[in-house]
Amino acid sequence: MDWAWRRWDICWATGSSASCEAPIATTLTPRFGLCCQFLDSPIRFRTATHRFVSTLTAARRRSYLAAIAADNAAALAAAVEQCAALGIGAFRINSQILPLGTHPVSRYTLDALDRKGEIRAAFERAGALARARDVRLSFHPDQFVVINSERAAVVRSSVEELEFQAVTAELIGAGTLVFHGGSTAGGVPAALERLERGLDLLSERARSRAALENDDHRFAPADLLPLCRRAGVPLVYDVHHHRCHGDGLLVDEATELAAATWGEREPWAHISSPRDGWDSSNPRPHADYIDPADFPESWLGRRMTVDVEAKAKERAVVRLLEETRAMDQCHPDRGGYMPDAARPPSSGAAGASASSRRTRGMTSRP
Repeated sequence: MDWAWRRWDICWATGSSASCEAPIATTLTPRFGLCCQFLDSPIRFRTATHRFVSTLTAARRRSYLAAIAADNAAALAAAVEQCAALGIGAFRINSQILPLGTHPVSRYTLDALDRKGEIRAAFERAGALARARDVRLSFHPDQFVVINSERAAVVRSSVEELEFQAVTAELIGAGTLVFHGGSTAGGVPAALERLERGLDLLSERARSRAALENDDHRFAPADLLPLCRRAGVPLVYDVHHHRCHGDGLLVDEATELAAATWGEREPWAHISSPRDGWDSSNPRPHADYIDPADFPESWLGRRMTVDVEAKAKERAVVRLLEETRAMDQCHPDRGGYMPDAARPPSSGAAGASASSRRTRGMTSRP
């Protein structure tokens, strides 16, 4: 739907069309982030497989991987430019931007590929461009990163992966490596103790960028917050995960507590909507777009970065940006009216209904 008509419809329904006639830029809404890839832009990040790379001679392997790294550095710069052009203020970098870097057989370092320093310089330019365009960069390592595993080999490989990504993050100026709490084997208390020990294995380069995220079935915000405070590691608050796996905290409470773990840094959060609705048997899979009713009202006007985890990629981010601007400008505190379609439901009893998950997580863990 055309933006101007969509915005007019929202405000017409509440009788406040006079204050909502056209999309007006505002700094009151949060910074929104795109995750890893585009739908409409031709920007693509290349990858590689060990199966193919293993068939190459050492010289051809180095040349092949170096070409991918160079192309991905260029793609990162293009992604930053496109995000800035769309009004998107953050970009999550695919953890395979240097593919196979930690593979047991095909592993390499960027310096080994890039003997002249040209690829390193290209990544540095992409990072400088991000700073110039005010686009925050982050990494979200894959699910196989489990630094609290009961298996020492898994912990070692997880730490190695985080360290490898931290080198790239440092190169481009990305300040955040987000990962989940990992395994709950042996119970949550024991798992949290292992997680804290795992954090202690990280170098300063990786540890200073580490951030934990609550997930949708193991670690809720209330589980991770004490560790985050104690270890000095910030919490990335995923509101969809919290609504799927609650802990008795209201969304607004969890938002404030998570934000406090960031100190002076701009807090980071994630949002998504359930693909099959809150009444489905499994509300965890992500939808193409964000339902405006799932966006916490208290996030309007906050200094924070919100990664939009939606299948429609930049289309979803831009739509949410427009919708939250409309919500913000129609908000009663700013002289407008909040339409029912955009107002989060009141909470009521914890876990009493699917809609109550929007303001409160489900009841505490059984």
